[in-house]
Amino acid sequence: MICGVDEAGKGPVVGPLVVAAVAVNNAKDIANLGIKDSKQLTQRKRKELYNIIKAEFNFAVEIIEPKIVDEYRKRNKLNELNREAFERLISKLDPNVAYVDAADVNEHRFGSQIKASLTNKNDTDVISMHKADAKIDVVAAASIIAKETREREIEKLKDKIGDFGSGYPSDERTIKFLKSFYADNGKWPTGTRESWKTLERIRPVKTLDDFGENND
Repeated sequence: MICGVDEAGKGPVVGPLVVAAVAVNNAKDIANLGIKDSKQLTQRKRKELYNIIKAEFNFAVEIIEPKIVDEYRKRNKLNELNREAFERLISKLDPNVAYVDAADVNEHRFGSQIKASLTNKNDTDVISMHKADAKIDVVAAASIIAKETREREIEKLKDKIGDFGSGYPSDERTIKFLKSFYADNGKWPTGTRESWKTLERIRPVKTLDDFGENND
Protein backbone atom coordinates (compact mmCIF):
# COMPACT_ATOMS: atom_id res chain seq x y z
CA MET A 1 0.00 0.00 0.00
CA ILE A 2 1.19 3.50 -0.81
CA CYS A 3 -0.08 6.82 0.46
CA GLY A 4 0.34 10.46 -0.42
CA VAL A 5 0.26 13.37 2.00
CA ASP A 6 -0.27 17.07 1.34
CA GLU A 7 -1.63 20.20 2.98
CA ALA A 8 -3.84 23.14 2.07
CA GLY A 9 -3.97 26.55 3.65
CA LYS A 10 -0.45 27.18 4.88
CA GLY A 11 -0.40 30.83 3.78
CA PRO A 12 -3.84 32.34 4.50
CA VAL A 13 -4.38 34.88 7.25
CA VAL A 14 -7.88 33.49 7.90
CA GLY A 15 -8.94 29.87 8.27
CA PRO A 16 -7.45 26.52 9.24
CA LEU A 17 -4.55 24.52 7.89
CA VAL A 18 -5.74 21.16 6.56
CA VAL A 19 -3.54 18.11 6.09
CA ALA A 20 -4.76 15.02 4.24
CA ALA A 21 -3.45 11.58 3.34
CA VAL A 22 -4.84 9.15 0.77
CA ALA A 23 -3.85 5.47 0.55
CA VAL A 24 -4.15 3.07 -2.39
CA ASN A 25 -3.16 -0.55 -2.80
CA ASN A 26 -1.45 0.12 -6.11
CA ALA A 27 -0.52 3.28 -7.99
CA LYS A 28 -2.45 1.95 -11.00
CA ASP A 29 -5.67 2.14 -8.96
CA ILE A 30 -5.62 5.91 -9.13
CA ALA A 31 -3.84 6.51 -12.45
CA ASN A 32 -6.80 6.94 -14.81
CA LEU A 33 -9.16 9.12 -12.80
CA GLY A 34 -7.90 12.46 -14.11
CA ILE A 35 -6.44 13.40 -10.76
CA LYS A 36 -4.19 16.45 -10.74
CA ASP A 37 -2.80 18.85 -8.17
CA SER A 38 -5.84 20.62 -6.73
CA LYS A 39 -4.49 24.00 -7.90
CA GLN A 40 -4.79 22.83 -11.51
CA LEU A 41 -8.46 21.82 -11.23
CA THR A 42 -11.66 23.78 -11.62
CA GLN A 43 -13.83 23.96 -8.52
CA ARG A 44 -16.39 21.65 -10.13
CA LYS A 45 -13.80 19.02 -11.10
CA ARG A 46 -12.17 19.21 -7.68
CA LYS A 47 -15.49 18.51 -5.97
CA GLU A 48 -16.18 15.61 -8.33
CA LEU A 49 -12.78 14.02 -7.65
CA TYR A 50 -13.11 14.68 -3.93
CA ASN A 51 -16.25 12.54 -3.85
CA ILE A 52 -14.66 9.78 -5.93
CA ILE A 53 -11.53 9.64 -3.78
CA LYS A 54 -13.53 9.52 -0.54
CA ALA A 55 -15.73 6.74 -1.90
CA GLU A 56 -12.98 4.60 -3.42
CA PHE A 57 -9.91 4.95 -1.21
CA ASN A 58 -8.80 5.03 2.39
CA PHE A 59 -7.99 8.53 3.64
CA ALA A 60 -7.34 10.58 6.75
CA VAL A 61 -7.69 14.31 7.42
CA GLU A 62 -6.51 16.66 10.14
CA ILE A 63 -7.91 20.18 10.53
CA ILE A 64 -5.52 22.45 12.42
CA GLU A 65 -7.22 25.52 13.84
CA PRO A 66 -5.68 29.01 13.53
CA LYS A 67 -4.78 29.25 17.23
CA ILE A 68 -2.57 26.15 16.87
CA VAL A 69 -1.00 27.57 13.71
CA ASP A 70 -0.29 30.77 15.66
CA GLU A 71 1.43 28.86 18.46
CA TYR A 72 3.85 27.26 16.02
CA ARG A 73 4.32 30.44 13.99
CA LYS A 74 5.36 32.39 17.08
CA ARG A 75 8.11 29.82 17.63
CA ASN A 76 9.02 29.82 13.91
CA LYS A 77 8.04 26.13 13.75
CA LEU A 78 5.51 25.98 10.90
CA ASN A 79 7.48 23.27 9.09
CA GLU A 80 7.43 21.27 12.32
CA LEU A 81 3.65 21.68 12.52
CA ASN A 82 3.31 20.25 9.02
CA ARG A 83 5.71 17.42 9.74
CA GLU A 84 3.98 16.34 12.95
CA ALA A 85 0.60 16.25 11.19
CA PHE A 86 2.11 14.24 8.32
CA GLU A 87 3.52 11.77 10.85
CA ARG A 88 0.16 11.28 12.53
CA LEU A 89 -1.69 10.63 9.27
CA ILE A 90 0.94 8.26 7.88
CA SER A 91 0.99 6.35 11.17
CA LYS A 92 -2.80 6.08 11.02
CA LEU A 93 -2.90 4.70 7.46
CA ASP A 94 0.15 2.45 7.95
CA PRO A 95 1.38 2.25 4.33
CA ASN A 96 4.45 0.51 2.97
CA VAL A 97 5.50 3.69 1.18
CA ALA A 98 4.50 7.31 1.84
CA TYR A 99 5.04 10.13 -0.64
CA VAL A 100 5.00 13.55 1.00
CA ASP A 101 5.06 17.09 -0.31
CA ALA A 102 8.16 18.49 1.42
CA ALA A 103 7.51 21.52 3.64
CA ASP A 104 11.26 21.95 4.25
CA VAL A 105 13.81 23.37 1.80
CA ASN A 106 15.74 20.16 2.47
CA GLU A 107 13.61 17.33 1.07
CA HIS A 108 15.75 14.53 2.50
CA ARG A 109 15.81 16.02 5.99
CA PHE A 110 12.02 16.44 6.01
CA GLY A 111 11.48 12.83 4.96
CA SER A 112 14.03 11.44 7.40
CA GLN A 113 12.49 13.32 10.32
CA ILE A 114 9.04 11.96 9.45
CA LYS A 115 10.28 8.37 9.17
CA ALA A 116 12.08 8.61 12.52
CA SER A 117 8.87 9.63 14.30
CA LEU A 118 6.34 7.22 12.79
CA THR A 119 4.47 4.96 15.21
CA ASN A 120 2.79 2.54 12.77
CA LYS A 121 3.53 -1.17 12.41
CA ASN A 122 5.00 -1.09 8.91
CA ASP A 123 8.55 0.06 8.33
CA THR A 124 7.27 2.77 6.02
CA ASP A 125 9.59 4.20 3.39
CA VAL A 126 9.09 7.97 3.24
CA ILE A 127 9.79 9.67 -0.07
CA SER A 128 9.84 13.43 0.32
CA MET A 129 9.95 15.84 -2.60
CA HIS A 130 9.05 19.40 -3.51
CA LYS A 131 5.92 19.80 -5.65
CA ALA A 132 5.03 16.16 -5.08
CA ASP A 133 1.37 17.09 -5.65
CA ALA A 134 2.23 17.87 -9.28
CA LYS A 135 4.33 14.71 -9.76
CA ILE A 136 2.68 11.86 -7.85
CA ASP A 137 -1.01 10.99 -8.38
CA VAL A 138 -1.63 9.80 -4.83
CA VAL A 139 -0.21 13.06 -3.44
CA ALA A 140 -2.40 15.00 -5.87
CA ALA A 141 -5.34 13.03 -4.48
CA ALA A 142 -4.35 14.10 -0.98
CA SER A 143 -4.12 17.71 -2.16
CA ILE A 144 -7.69 17.48 -3.45
CA ILE A 145 -8.99 16.13 -0.14
CA ALA A 146 -7.08 18.80 1.79
CA LYS A 147 -8.18 21.67 -0.44
CA GLU A 148 -11.84 20.68 -0.60
CA THR A 149 -11.97 20.04 3.15
CA ARG A 150 -10.52 23.49 3.76
CA GLU A 151 -13.02 25.09 1.39
CA ARG A 152 -15.85 23.53 3.36
CA GLU A 153 -14.37 24.78 6.63
CA ILE A 154 -14.10 28.26 5.10
CA GLU A 155 -17.81 28.20 4.20
CA LYS A 156 -18.66 27.29 7.80
CA LEU A 157 -16.51 30.19 9.02
CA LYS A 158 -18.20 32.60 6.61
CA ASP A 159 -21.56 31.59 8.06
CA LYS A 160 -20.26 32.77 11.46
CA ILE A 161 -18.39 35.97 10.63
CA GLY A 162 -19.39 37.02 7.11
CA ASP A 163 -17.88 36.75 3.62
CA PHE A 164 -14.16 37.49 3.90
CA GLY A 165 -13.14 36.23 0.46
CA SER A 166 -10.46 33.57 0.15
CA GLY A 167 -8.64 34.34 3.39
CA TYR A 168 -5.32 34.93 1.63
CA PRO A 169 -3.34 38.14 2.25
CA SER A 170 -3.25 38.81 -1.50
CA ASP A 171 -7.06 38.94 -1.64
CA GLU A 172 -8.31 42.54 -1.45
CA ARG A 173 -11.70 41.33 -0.19
CA THR A 174 -10.00 39.59 2.73
CA ILE A 175 -7.97 42.66 3.68
CA LYS A 176 -10.98 44.97 3.37
CA PHE A 177 -13.07 42.63 5.53
CA LEU A 178 -10.40 42.43 8.24
CA LYS A 179 -9.92 46.20 8.34
CA SER A 180 -13.67 46.78 8.58
CA PHE A 181 -14.19 44.12 11.24
CA TYR A 182 -11.36 45.47 13.38
CA ALA A 183 -12.65 49.04 13.03
CA ASP A 184 -16.12 47.97 14.16
CA ASN A 185 -15.13 45.54 16.92
CA GLY A 186 -11.64 46.47 18.11
CA LYS A 187 -10.48 42.89 17.58
CA TRP A 188 -9.90 40.39 14.81
CA PRO A 189 -12.67 37.96 13.80
CA THR A 190 -12.84 34.31 14.81
CA GLY A 191 -10.60 32.20 12.60
CA THR A 192 -7.92 34.85 12.09
CA ARG A 193 -4.26 33.89 12.42
CA GLU A 194 -3.21 36.67 14.75
CA SER A 195 0.51 35.93 14.43
CA TRP A 196 0.48 36.86 10.72
CA LYS A 197 2.44 40.03 9.88
CA THR A 198 -0.39 41.00 7.54
CA LEU A 199 -2.34 42.16 10.59
CA GLU A 200 0.47 44.43 11.76
CA ARG A 201 0.35 46.19 8.39
CA ILE A 202 -3.39 46.74 8.36
CA ARG A 203 -4.12 47.38 12.06
CA PRO A 204 -5.10 51.04 12.54
CA VAL A 205 -2.39 53.15 14.15
CA LYS A 206 -3.45 54.37 17.60
CA THR A 207 -3.45 58.13 18.10
CA LEU A 208 -3.43 60.16 21.29
CA ASP A 209 -7.19 60.61 20.86
CA ASP A 210 -7.64 56.86 21.24
CA PHE A 211 -6.33 57.17 24.79
CA GLY A 212 -8.62 60.12 25.67
CA GLU A 213 -5.82 62.64 25.25
CA ASN A 214 -5.39 65.52 22.84
CA ASN A 215 -2.54 67.42 21.27
CA ASP A 216 -3.07 70.71 23.13
